[in-house]
Amino acid sequence: MLNPTLILWPVLTQILLTLSVFIVLSVRKAKAVKSNSVDLTRRALHSDAWPDDVLTVSNNIQNQFQTPVLFYVLALAFLSTNAVSGTILALSWVYAISRLVHASIHIGSNYVPMRLRAFIVGIAALIALTVMLGIQLIYS
Repeated sequence: MLNPTLILWPVLTQILLTLSVFIVLSVRKAKAVKSNSVDLTRRALHSDAWPDDVLTVSNNIQNQFQTPVLFYVLALAFLSTNAVSGTILALSWVYAISRLVHASIHIGSNYVPMRLRAFIVGIAALIALTVMLGIQLIYS
C-alpha cells in the first residue's frame, strides 16, 4: 500500500519553488536599486519602474499563484480521500517538475516556446489529476 502522505513531497517542492522565486526577486530588486536602474519614485505603484529582469521574476511569482493553487487543492483532495495511487503520485511529480522547469526558463532565458512546452506538460498533468479525482468521487 502506498503511503498517501507521499503526495506532500511534490506539494512541498512547489512551495519551495515559490519561496525560492521570492528570494530571487529580492536579490534582483536589491541589485536594481543598487545599480540605480529603477525609478525609485514610481516603484511602489508601477511595475514598469523596474528593469526587465525584475519584471520577469515578478511575473513568475504571479504564475506561482495560478495553476499551483489548483494543484494544492487536488493534492489535498487525494490525500483526504485516501486515494493517492502510484499514478496520482507520478502525475503530481510531473506537475511539480514541470513548474520547476517553467520557472527556470521564465527567470532565465525566458525562451517562450520552451516555457510554453513546460506549461503544457503541467496543465496536462493537472487535467489528468482532475479527471482522476472526478472518477474517484464518482466511484467512491
